[in-house]
Amino acid sequence: MQSDDLRQPSNGDRPRRVVIKVGTRLVTHQDGTVDHAFMRSLAEQVAELSAEGIQAIVVTSGAVNLGRRLMVGDSGRHLRSTERPAAAAAGQPLLMQAWAAAFAEVELGVAQVLLTQDDIVDRQRCIHLRETLGALQANQMIPLLNENDSVSGPETTFGENDNLAAMVAVALAPSDLLIFLQDEDGLLTADPRSDESAELIACVAPDEDLSQYAAGAGGPESLGGMSKKLEAARQATDCGIRVLIASGECEGVVTRLVAGEEVGTCLLARERIPSRKGWLSVHGRPAGTLVVDDGAKRALMQRDGNSLLAIGIVEATGDFAAGELVTIRDSAGREIARGLANYSRAETDLIRGQHSSRIPELLGHEGSDEVVHRDDMVLARE
Repeated sequence: MQSDDLRQPSNGDRPRRVVIKVGTRLVTHQDGTVDHAFMRSLAEQVAELSAEGIQAIVVTSGAVNLGRRLMVGDSGRHLRSTERPAAAAAGQPLLMQAWAAAFAEVELGVAQVLLTQDDIVDRQRCIHLRETLGALQANQMIPLLNENDSVSGPETTFGENDNLAAMVAVALAPSDLLIFLQDEDGLLTADPRSDESAELIACVAPDEDLSQYAAGAGGPESLGGMSKKLEAARQATDCGIRVLIASGECEGVVTRLVAGEEVGTCLLARERIPSRKGWLSVHGRPAGTLVVDDGAKRALMQRDGNSLLAIGIVEATGDFAAGELVTIRDSAGREIARGLANYSRAETDLIRGQHSSRIPELLGHEGSDEVVHRDDMVLARE
């Protein structure tokens, strides 16, 4: 077991903002009905945090499972992929009604926020949503977030609410702590359903390989599983946000986790990065790629960071415009960074491999010395 001080920031301060993701199997019973007792318990804990000045955002699953019961009853039939959006639409009002009733008992209001990945990937929409969440919290309203499954398609889906929660914690509402509540005690050494010797892992270092612990998947109402949860957790810890994975059935689990008690699994975070670079790191769909030579790679990877200049670019791919996100790869194809390009693909092709002083001559107009400025770039974390 690790000592308590690893579960708190190095300065000892309690978190100011917490994102709490709750899974379907906590929100609903096996028969697809609402688990009101769990919702009341979580509402009470969020109210305790609020009284201490800690802002909480809840990312809630459960709409699909509630809608599934309405659509197929007790037949036990699994939803077809084409039926999931309809089930989400049918179940979302029931989910919100239940949460609203639970929080009303502790005299807190709630607000529904349904998201697609575009709402975070698009910088202006992300900023607008951040302002909306800030206004809700300033008025003591608890934001309840869920994916807008009714309209999400292959290009706009988060894939799973674990990923949504991580993206929210990093980019939409930069947080100090991300909590995943599930129906198991935390991250285990094996799948307890098939291995009785499975043991709880108390603490995980930022560089530790978690692939051996990623077995297991959710039930028929879930798209995820432990592997998806760990991918999302790494996304958050790489950006400097601690992640805690624990059982939602543990009494007072959220308040205990926030207080630093050794409950569940703690995934320690790397050094915190600025929110703008956090947004870049979780941006889901780069529009192109820049391949750089070894000299440019060394310059980019220096601790203080350098901008990417045209002279270091050997190839550009994709159809990106100025201002769009691109990945930066080395000659072996490994991603070393990503950032916002100051030039389009066509312009980049004209200036790549050339000294910055030649950019006005090659383009016929003045332009930035940097193809990707270091302030608009985030390095890949090994």
